[in-house]
Amino acid sequence: MQQTLTLPEGTIASRKADKRRAFFRRKVVPWLFVLPILSINILVVAAPAFSSVYFSMTKWSGIGSAEWIGLANYQALLADPGFHHAFMNNVLWLAMFLTVPIGMALIAASLLAPIRRGAIVFRLSLFIPYVLPSVVSAALWRSLFSPDRGIPALLTDMGIPGFDKAFLGDSRTALPAIAFIDNWHWWGFLMVLFLASMQNIPPDLYESARLDGANRWQEFRDVTLPGIRPTIVFMILMTTIWSFLTFDYIWILTQGGPARATEVLAVLVFKEAFRNFNAGYAAAIGLTMSFFVGCVIAGFQVLRRRGWEI
Repeated sequence: MQQTLTLPEGTIASRKADKRRAFFRRKVVPWLFVLPILSINILVVAAPAFSSVYFSMTKWSGIGSAEWIGLANYQALLADPGFHHAFMNNVLWLAMFLTVPIGMALIAASLLAPIRRGAIVFRLSLFIPYVLPSVVSAALWRSLFSPDRGIPALLTDMGIPGFDKAFLGDSRTALPAIAFIDNWHWWGFLMVLFLASMQNIPPDLYESARLDGANRWQEFRDVTLPGIRPTIVFMILMTTIWSFLTFDYIWILTQGGPARATEVLAVLVFKEAFRNFNAGYAAAIGLTMSFFVGCVIAGFQVLRRRGWEI
């Protein structure tokens, strides 16, 4: 004969209450802790993003009411030679920064990695330009690029041809000159990141490579580069994003001139919004920049899903 145990109703109710309290602690309480910062993020990130989508489809000066015009701003953008020119300047900027500073940083990091005595001095000296404010660096290099008293004047006095010009005032040299200045500011940061990544590579790998007869180049190619590949790929991604957002040095030194030779998308957005008072069109350009950045991030995500170690 089987007997059925029946729990008192109070015990069942108590267990249900315990489950509700446990669910509240595990699922609800963590969200209550992050709610303040989440609200701030929604306020300062999501709200402006959605408002930009709306204003990009309006004719708006930035003040007063906005007139709905649909996709007219995007149609004008596709036909705007100024937008095409600024986009190509961003592409040139990206090409320069995916090669020169990353290459310089890799070489410097590989040379500094074996150094133990006095290494901190070299690292600090190369990292200092990165911590200088952009305004200070730009003012310094504007003086150094002066054709009257800067480096060009010195080289011209030494009899070296081709430097008797205002590099920041020549439409052919202005963008490379600003890229040179920004590279001086940027590559030391890359070098520190690559150096930190190299120091995490197990020394046994280098010893095994030397036992196999590898020279310095083979060690760098077969041990160092694979060991720091995630860092390199990540910095390529960030450099690509930052290249489409570059603004400070260009605006401080040339404001997009001469003759729009250094005008990039971020400068074009600023001019349209605050000089031409065409905030709706500026919002459309800004969202197009976000679309480019999103495509880059999506491309890297696709590569990761296909097995790339990124």
